[in-house]
Amino acid sequence: MTTITYDFDPSVFGALRLSPNEFAREMRIAAAVQWYAQGRVSQGRTAELAGLCRAEFLEELFQRKVPACQVTAEDIIKELQDD
Repeated sequence: MTTITYDFDPSVFGALRLSPNEFAREMRIAAAVQWYAQGRVSQGRTAELAGLCRAEFLEELFQRKVPACQVTAEDIIKELQDD
């Protein structure tokens, strides 16, 4: 496993009312949600990147108002027309 280290001013944790461990967890989840929303990574893989099971990741998507389904109506129509 690779470890990435960032230096933050200690006041950041107080401002967000998070411990350093909580802050790191939040960053990991936020990044995974963003990558999923951009369509860069699959739902299963982003859950893994976030350190969550898939159900927990789906709950995070719901809480952050990010659609869990990346397929648009246009995609479905196109797929049906191609058949």
